[in-house]
Amino acid sequence: MNRILLFSLFVIISSSSFSQILQDDFEGNSTITWNAEDVVMTLDADNPLPFSQNTSETALKYVDNGTGLYANIYFDTSRPIILEEDTPFELMIYIPGSSITGNQPNQISLKLQNRNQGEPWRTQTEIIKSVSLNNWQTITFDFATDEYINYNSNSPDPLSRIDFNRVVLQVNGENNNDQVTAYIDNFYFDGGEDPTTPGNPNDPVYDQLVWSDEFNTTGNNQPLNSEKWFHQTRLPQGGSWFNGEIQHYTDRTDNSYVENGKMYLVAKKETFTDQGVTKQYTSARLNSKFAFTYGKVQVRAKLPTGVGTWPAIWMLGKNITETGAYWSNEGFGTTPWPACGEIDIMEHWGDYQNYVSSALHTPSSFGGTINTAGQIVPTASTEFHTYTLEWYEDRMVFSVDGDVHYTYNPTVKNDNTWPFDKDQYILLNTAIEPSIESGFTESAMEIDYVRVYQESNLSTEVVTDESKLTISPNPVNQFTTVINEGFRDNQTLEVYTIRGRLKDTYSINDRRTRINMSGWSAGVYLFKVKGATNNQSYKIIKL
Repeated sequence: MNRILLFSLFVIISSSSFSQILQDDFEGNSTITWNAEDVVMTLDADNPLPFSQNTSETALKYVDNGTGLYANIYFDTSRPIILEEDTPFELMIYIPGSSITGNQPNQISLKLQNRNQGEPWRTQTEIIKSVSLNNWQTITFDFATDEYINYNSNSPDPLSRIDFNRVVLQVNGENNNDQVTAYIDNFYFDGGEDPTTPGNPNDPVYDQLVWSDEFNTTGNNQPLNSEKWFHQTRLPQGGSWFNGEIQHYTDRTDNSYVENGKMYLVAKKETFTDQGVTKQYTSARLNSKFAFTYGKVQVRAKLPTGVGTWPAIWMLGKNITETGAYWSNEGFGTTPWPACGEIDIMEHWGDYQNYVSSALHTPSSFGGTINTAGQIVPTASTEFHTYTLEWYEDRMVFSVDGDVHYTYNPTVKNDNTWPFDKDQYILLNTAIEPSIESGFTESAMEIDYVRVYQESNLSTEVVTDESKLTISPNPVNQFTTVINEGFRDNQTLEVYTIRGRLKDTYSINDRRTRINMSGWSAGVYLFKVKGATNNQSYKIIKL
């Protein structure tokens, strides 16, 4: 029995979980978050012609008032958009002729871009389709068969690319101030398998929070929780930190404190003397008093600014021989750097604003390591973003807000390439480089939370036996019903993908809750009850 179940899960995940369905019927079934540029967008507008080719009640309304030359709507994807034979984009569109001004051609274009570039349109590819007026019609964009336009003539065939992660729709062309209103409905795309997707059907599901700091201390300018964090302040031999850094790290609340649910790690320009050495800058370097092997690390942070600032969210082997580091002080130091292994979850240099990087340092490549990649995050210092490491037995996966930019998976794994089978601990710091701009005074890295997840020890069978929640049918084709027997009020059901990403949330206060899974990709989903005494979990198979 167990062997059959495990084999079935393997087949389902390996055959289908890597494809990407992008869809929106504008009636509540969507995998897309739309954005607008110089367009007045309404996501649930009444269908202006409901008794024709499209009987939907609502649709997206697109109003270009002519105020911008490049009016469009777009959405971003967390994984690459993979084009193959028989993977067209499809949508319905209605343009009332009375809404049009000027002499633009009646058309809709679909553009694919790489949003991680500073100017995403420079390597875009595009298909333009003519549209008739005053009736609903279905339009397809097939990059395998339709004529497409590469903005850059040197760009390769779209079907050979794996860097597309933005879809742009534009009605009646660009570089004009003419007006048009359009209605868009039933957008759909079922892409090919992503060869860069780091999934593995045998991966553990990191669904159990094992350590965290939410920084919820009340009051202003409060010290950090000393049971969770250690301030590393001791200077290395020679009186200067590594890489030519010119700051002192301190344990003062001037440089690290908790306030209003956030932790502030502040780099400052000030004359400060410690350990007989005077420096002109101070900051903080924190070591977690928690170490672990394998799991998922998530840190939600807003980064500092200023040329010469160097904030980092990273990890080191618990066994590092570094005088002054917490675990070395505790007697665990046996291995020098880089043999202990270093995992850089996020690094940001102020002279390359908004580029965040991840890297691995091992005996096989360290310092100016080749094991590195990153992405542009346009609001890295003005908004919070979630920086994630997924650490498996065979690879490291790095992402920002779910967008993967690097997977480290060396073919040969030994002490030189993979010193990552032992405990590591978390570090947070902002270093100051000699290139610091003269006008710099201070800037903070703000941390909303630090969380570490590992695999739950509960098997599916044990959870099912102990639960008071019945989910049927399971496996499911379209609809499943959650029957809530005996649970108290104010409970919610959270649905996660097999990769641990939150898909949806439902209230389960009623005895029966029907969930429509018809538009979901086939695979395994985790249903987790919040509000129960033991936060129970259930595995649901979508066929």
